[in-house]
Amino acid sequence: MKYNLAEMYIDDEIKNKVIAVLNSKRYIKGKEGKNFEEEFAEYIGTEYGIATNSGTSGLYLAYYALGLGKDDEIIVPSHTFIATVSTAMHLGIKPVFVDIDPETFTMNPRDVEKKITQKTKAIVPVHLYGHPVDMKPIMDLADENDLYVIEDAAQAHGSLYNNRKVGSIGDIAVFSFFPSKVMTVAGDGGMVVTNNKEIGEKIAMLRDQGRKEKYIHELLGFNFRLNEIQAAIGRIQLKHLEEWIEKRRNVAKLYNELLGGLDSVVPPMERSWARHVYYVYTIKAKNRDKLSEFLKKNGIATGLYYPVPVHKQPAIMKYMKTEYLPQTEKCVNEILSLPMYPELKKEQINYIVEKIDEYYNR
Repeated sequence: MKYNLAEMYIDDEIKNKVIAVLNSKRYIKGKEGKNFEEEFAEYIGTEYGIATNSGTSGLYLAYYALGLGKDDEIIVPSHTFIATVSTAMHLGIKPVFVDIDPETFTMNPRDVEKKITQKTKAIVPVHLYGHPVDMKPIMDLADENDLYVIEDAAQAHGSLYNNRKVGSIGDIAVFSFFPSKVMTVAGDGGMVVTNNKEIGEKIAMLRDQGRKEKYIHELLGFNFRLNEIQAAIGRIQLKHLEEWIEKRRNVAKLYNELLGGLDSVVPPMERSWARHVYYVYTIKAKNRDKLSEFLKKNGIATGLYYPVPVHKQPAIMKYMKTEYLPQTEKCVNEILSLPMYPELKKEQINYIVEKIDEYYNR
């Protein structure tokens, strides 16, 4: 491919830091991990950060630590990665799916209100593609119904809702550092953040075999730790995050300008109260699949996030009846993600848009 969908940032500082950690012979539970947790929590604006070996592990720990389990319900969008839901179902929690805002692709608060029952214990807004969910109505519903709010911020490092970082709004939030994310740790990795001391301490114990002391296990826990090498990489990436967000937004701005004149393409929306960080740059496109094939032939990678909604995944349909979510089911046939990363150059963006225009005007 001439143009990859995403590219991870690696420089000499990261390479040298990896070697330094290797030479230290301290590979888990050291200062890099502790510092990464503190620095990331400070960036988000929470009291506590707990690093995990993946965002998926972080979601599982969030549900587990809040005591959610069999016969409890959570309200979630279906237009998300399956881990938002599968981690809950492993604990016996029932997902209740809601539709999306067709312009931002995120949870529709009006549909959330309709789906709350006596069994509902939590709302799980997913800040998809880097655009935040409209959180005020979500928080109002949670307050009115005594519900937890668990933010799935796996794709939204640095996103703002009314000038507040996502991840600092609900009771608990989970981030992912998968290699394609806005910031990464050169592999799988995650972070749980919260302002609740009891929850933070519980999650910290659960991810490390249920202990505070080496051989005293107060809880039945797991080995969900993040290692020192990846924590060290995360610390360096975090220092660049605001710069990268600004560059991503500039890339998106140029895409928007160039694509604005094409009738067959709808650029992504950014609400007035949001700072979109463009984890992916996702358009709606006519003849999406054929456009994707054409771009591939011209050296341009594209992505589909996500072609099959969670409520229609075979693994989910085994356990529950499907329901109709009109906006979700419509958008998955139109969405297409274009190359997006901070180092994408103006001439590269021009080429990508030229090829899109060429496809529709052949």
